[in-house]
Amino acid sequence: MACKAMHQLLFLVYGLLTFNVVPVAFGYRRSGVPFKVHKAVVIQKESLVQQRAGSPETVSAQCTEWDVIVTINPDLLGIQHPVQASDLSVGGCGVTSQTPTAFVIEAPLQGCGSTVMMLTDEMVYTFTLDYIPSPIPGIPIIRTNPAVVQIECHYPRNHNVSSNALNPTWVPYTSTISAQDVLGFSLIIMNSDWSGPSSSNVFYLGDLINLQASVDSTNHVPLLLFVDNCVASSASNGSAPIYTFIGNNGCFTDSKVTGSNSQFIIPRIAPSNLQIELDAFRFYGVATSSVFITCRLKVTLASQAIDNLNKACTYITGLSQWTSVDGSNQVCSCCDANCATGQKRRIEMARRRPGRSVKTTPVEWEKTLVVGPLFLEGKHHPAVSEHLTATEAKPAGSFMLVLGSMLVVLALTCSAFLLYLLYQKPQISN
Repeated sequence: MACKAMHQLLFLVYGLLTFNVVPVAFGYRRSGVPFKVHKAVVIQKESLVQQRAGSPETVSAQCTEWDVIVTINPDLLGIQHPVQASDLSVGGCGVTSQTPTAFVIEAPLQGCGSTVMMLTDEMVYTFTLDYIPSPIPGIPIIRTNPAVVQIECHYPRNHNVSSNALNPTWVPYTSTISAQDVLGFSLIIMNSDWSGPSSSNVFYLGDLINLQASVDSTNHVPLLLFVDNCVASSASNGSAPIYTFIGNNGCFTDSKVTGSNSQFIIPRIAPSNLQIELDAFRFYGVATSSVFITCRLKVTLASQAIDNLNKACTYITGLSQWTSVDGSNQVCSCCDANCATGQKRRIEMARRRPGRSVKTTPVEWEKTLVVGPLFLEGKHHPAVSEHLTATEAKPAGSFMLVLGSMLVVLALTCSAFLLYLLYQKPQISN
């Protein structure tokens, strides 16, 4: 413990001498493990039905390097009606511990419904504390209203190095936690030429839906991004059937199962970027046209060789073979089987060898994202139909004009012939 405290003190002194860093406090968990406390902000919603929810007396938060620790007073609303622990959650994560005077929820930064916003000099993680009252069993009434409290954790994004910086003789503390820095994953629907996000979420059968997965690896060693799997559903709450179009650790199965034009775009525009073309589809027998897409993204070190668990493969129907975005087609050979089986066997064998350690992917290097709803229509754009209708109407209009002209000429001819007969009849009588 004394060594860790000395290490932290040295880091603070070094930071004050060489960086524009604001010192932060250190705290200790119940286990005695120290943690660095960052800026936490609790935002009280301005609503009469929430009473005191979110005030300093009822909700407090501590932001550490790994999670946010939220402490809630049982009298959350300040009306002398204690809330139940089961009615409290942060993004779906419930109470982790409690005492007679407080409930505690420990939520990881990359979980529990958190969102991240990149600012110029800091990253802000936002959490939502929800209180949803439930009736006491056997009593069909409640005496409290729902409440929502927003919690923000602010972290410095970078350091500005002084021109007179000291050259330390030890490894700075920041380098020991660089692998734990949070990555900014994103999944965006792009327009048809990939120049920017799509301005519409309406697509038609026969269209290609452009999805761009990326990760912001600023201040990190080079990373390589993969899309581990993607599923589509007509609902976002898990109540509807799902269709897996990317699975088996990066195999674009839709391109083989349905013979579609779906594919990973080759080549990559950057190692931290992966572009997807998805052939539009609808769910059979489902009245709604909405589609939600859920994808799990992950990264590895760019220097690490791709393998059965980290790959991006598309099935080329014309060649009857799987092709890798990164050029190593042999890693795609397992796409028709189970890619995890062989790799897990090799990992297990490595673990059994004395003195061998096995690297695992950090939790922070994976993220599940959802886009939608997209609305899929079964017919072409109206503008195309109108154009075809106008084009087809031109020959019909020309035919009617010619036919009308012929009828006029025929009528004039008949009239002239009748007049001629009437004129010739008196002459014959004489």
